[in-house]
Amino acid sequence: MAERKYIVILGDGMADMPVDALGGKTPLEVARKPHIDALCAKGESGLVKTVLDGMKPGSDVANLAVMGYPPAQYYSGRSPLEALNMGVDLADDDIAVRCNLVTLSDDEPYERKTMVDYSAGEISNAEAKELIEFIQSKLGGHGVDFYNGVSYRHCMVKHHASLGTELTPPHDISDKCIDGHLPSGLYGEEMSAMMKKSFELLKDHPVNLARIAAGKHPANSIWLWGEGTRPALKPFEQTFGLKGAVISAVDLVKGIGVGAKMRIIDVPGATGTYETDFDGKARAAIDALLDKGDDYVYLHMEAPDECGHQGDLEHKILSIELIDDKVVGPICAALNAAAVPFSMLIMPDHPTPLKLKTHTSDPVPFVLYVSDDEKTGAPDKMCEKTAAATGVYYPDSRKLISKFLGGKH
Repeated sequence: MAERKYIVILGDGMADMPVDALGGKTPLEVARKPHIDALCAKGESGLVKTVLDGMKPGSDVANLAVMGYPPAQYYSGRSPLEALNMGVDLADDDIAVRCNLVTLSDDEPYERKTMVDYSAGEISNAEAKELIEFIQSKLGGHGVDFYNGVSYRHCMVKHHASLGTELTPPHDISDKCIDGHLPSGLYGEEMSAMMKKSFELLKDHPVNLARIAAGKHPANSIWLWGEGTRPALKPFEQTFGLKGAVISAVDLVKGIGVGAKMRIIDVPGATGTYETDFDGKARAAIDALLDKGDDYVYLHMEAPDECGHQGDLEHKILSIELIDDKVVGPICAALNAAAVPFSMLIMPDHPTPLKLKTHTSDPVPFVLYVSDDEKTGAPDKMCEKTAAATGVYYPDSRKLISKFLGGKH
């Protein structure tokens, strides 16, 4: 076991652009986060680029980078990472594709519908499982299979296939007409036909009729995106010399951990929204570091990203405040009480600006705090503005991660 403990606090999509309703400030700037800001004042703060030029600013690419796996070397697509955590055994000639359950507008021809909700109202796991199993029974087979995931996030595998289909993330076209964003390229016609057929199958499904009656968004279509092939990640312990664990509510991040042969810690009540069990995630991290012998914990929280995609200013600020109060504060208190030296890296993976409702590849602010090497003269607030003012900038996240891990790279 390493003498030092390492913790990444990853607030997915936490960074933002200035918001008019906040007087030109960002959610990070106005959120009450005394624990994070105190660490900022005693650590190193600056900006880091997690998404290199030429790569799409997805959570897949960005989380790989923050976990120490250069995406240019290791990235093989988003959905295969999620498939790993679902227990899907991909063959070398399989492609995995993310299958969202989404809400499209009702009346227009399919091609003219609007992307009302990329998450189908954060549909429950039980409802989603029933719908995906129904889709598998109707559209599965003949070289295609659908696998159930979490909430709106699922997976389709096309066997004996090749890459080459152009696919659009549904959160990139929130409130927009889907015309011009349907699959194109190699399997474009086939995948578009499946999506169109899914609307006919799902619109009157009992699950959706019940959701409509309850005033909820129906999951009336599948949406395919994020194709890729089986990834080949080096084991984390072999690469960094640390026994690592991952805590997250989303298959993507847990899938990276599975691929890296890290311990996956499932927290009951972890949902990926601002209503997730933040306390449970903190307890799980403390237990991993102090009782289970893990040297490194990657603690991922999806809530700020989900709020960014939904344009939900109030709950994006709340998400940041809950991360500070229920996660950062208790973890620091427990490690200090145990007299265990630790290094903590607090950062988003990418910005998810409220006014854009999608990701950008702009550099993000970070705080690197080392409990037995406290600094002076650093900003007393973590936000985009103060991070930029430090003049500290890492154009490639590998250098920051190497510094965080004490050169273990």
